[in-house]
Amino acid sequence: MGQVKKVPMRKCIGCQEMKNKKEMMRVLKTPEGEIVIDLTGRKNGRGAYLCFSKECLEKSMKNKGLERSLKTTIPASVYENLKEEIDQIESK
Repeated sequence: MGQVKKVPMRKCIGCQEMKNKKEMMRVLKTPEGEIVIDLTGRKNGRGAYLCFSKECLEKSMKNKGLERSLKTTIPASVYENLKEEIDQIESK
């Protein structure tokens, strides 16, 4: 009998749903305190996961889920970058 691989699941900070890690985008706070989008999912730092939808991003902005997860204040420019990233993905 072969081993069954376990699928890594993560919780979206917007909609609070558990989904496959590959179906989500990771927002990362690096050890230097910089906030970036981690497309590889392998960079060092504290991460939070978001679905690829504007609704989840807006919910996380409203309930400050991203700020709570990363334990820091999030500048407006980071939210703008996230919106642009989601727009690019949705347009494909």
